[in-house]
Amino acid sequence: MSKLLLRSSKICNNIRNKQNINKLFNNYSNWPFLTEEHNMIELTCKTFADTELAPKAGLFDKEHKFPEEQVRKLGELGLMGIVVSPDYGGSGLDYVSYAIAMAEISRGCASTGVIMSVNNSLYNGPIDNFGNEQQKQKFLTPVASGTHIGCFMLSEPGNGSDAGAASTTAVDKGSHWLINGAKAWITNAHDAHYGVLFATTNKSLKHKGISAFIIDMSTPGISIGKKEDKLGIRASSTGTITFEDVKIPKDNLLGVEGNGFKIAMSTLDAGRIGVAGQAIGIAHASLDCAVKYSKERKAFDQSISNLYAIQEKLADISTGLDAARLLTFKAAMLKDKNLPFTKDAAQAKLFASELATKAAHQAIQVLGGMGYVSDMPAERHYRDARITEIYEGTSEIQRLVIAGSLLKEYSS
Repeated sequence: MSKLLLRSSKICNNIRNKQNINKLFNNYSNWPFLTEEHNMIELTCKTFADTELAPKAGLFDKEHKFPEEQVRKLGELGLMGIVVSPDYGGSGLDYVSYAIAMAEISRGCASTGVIMSVNNSLYNGPIDNFGNEQQKQKFLTPVASGTHIGCFMLSEPGNGSDAGAASTTAVDKGSHWLINGAKAWITNAHDAHYGVLFATTNKSLKHKGISAFIIDMSTPGISIGKKEDKLGIRASSTGTITFEDVKIPKDNLLGVEGNGFKIAMSTLDAGRIGVAGQAIGIAHASLDCAVKYSKERKAFDQSISNLYAIQEKLADISTGLDAARLLTFKAAMLKDKNLPFTKDAAQAKLFASELATKAAHQAIQVLGGMGYVSDMPAERHYRDARITEIYEGTSEIQRLVIAGSLLKEYSS
């Protein structure tokens, strides 16, 4: 049994009252395709989010403070390498478990959610899927176990959504690779020990000339710019990473030369399941906030939760949440069965991210003036939600992916 499931089992065993267990499992206890293990994982993550994250998320946001202690505890729980084999420090669970965990952790703190997502999807993923045994032992195990943190270096100051236009170069010098260039908008930039880098090794081949490399972030020649002052997810660090004549061992090539673009795209496909989970968590937190306030706030001699205008908003968010969960679980299940899931992951990410923004917006409407001040978490949820429509493929890119897949299906 993985350490995550073992910890989940202990938490469940400590709860003697069956009614209390059902209450804690209220998200998924009546979902017939989810297992007892999935419910145990939800309870573990829910408990952690309620005790370790939600009470401190506002302070982390205000002070731009990396949640170091909480991230360490995530590692101890097995949440920093959920789908990675225990042979390499992970929990060896499925992508449905990952989606559930992402949603609950992000409900407590969206910044912690993105740190966890990048570690799991964008760093662990490509090394787990394309790395050799030596690379997995050296670079995957310490990150999947949570003792170190990883990052993913694809975007550049000038390429944005055009991932195939990498201007960062890697030149084969015989005994080593020489890296020059810059990567922008890198999550975990200031806290990562290792990273997966995409650089051009043959410019004439365009996207087929991009290769992937594993980088030790302490290597001489790597410099990290200022922490970006972001609208949301402010507790996670984001910055530009510059490479000036950085020498890395030949053994740090991930996969085969020229396969980098393929590695990046397949990694982002899986990563969108994680971002969908994060967006679900933000939407859920927004609903929690709106429901709680509406039941406490009195107007016209009654709780405003009795008013149709309020109930309409709550009903729409609740319905959207279940729809987003179903889309996300479908993509995760396809991924677990090694079936094509690119379109499904894009649909999940598109729907869940746009729902998060809508849910946060409507939560502020329910709270009125109280939703506009930092005394309440609604405004933070609104700021955090916005990025889910941008990173790991904008909503516009998701629609292109979905439409492209759809048209191929009609042509076959």
